[in-house]
Amino acid sequence: MPRLFSYGTLQLAQVQLATFGRLLDGQTAQLPGYLIGQLEITDPAVLATSGERFHPILRRTTAAGAVVDGTVFEISDAELAAADRYEVADYQRREALLEDGSRCWIYAAAE
Repeated sequence: MPRLFSYGTLQLAQVQLATFGRLLDGQTAQLPGYLIGQLEITDPAVLATSGERFHPILRRTTAAGAVVDGTVFEISDAELAAADRYEVADYQRREALLEDGSRCWIYAAAE
């Protein structure tokens, strides 16, 4: 099963229900090598789902000790595709390594 690291709106109950049709169970995790910035959302569907005009966005950094706290969810391939549809073009899904050494998918600033 795919593992997805969430640090923002995918942790919200209303976003999970609208995107996946269920509430997700997850475990706390840490992602090294990133900082959180903010992105103004203009997509009407995403605005309606999250209820938030500004969303967090991961940005790579070489700053020592940089780490982002979040939640890792185990989801299906279909749910990962649904998450892809939810995220706007400013985000890019890529594989990342968590602090515990495990791999997961993240949505970070598009490069």
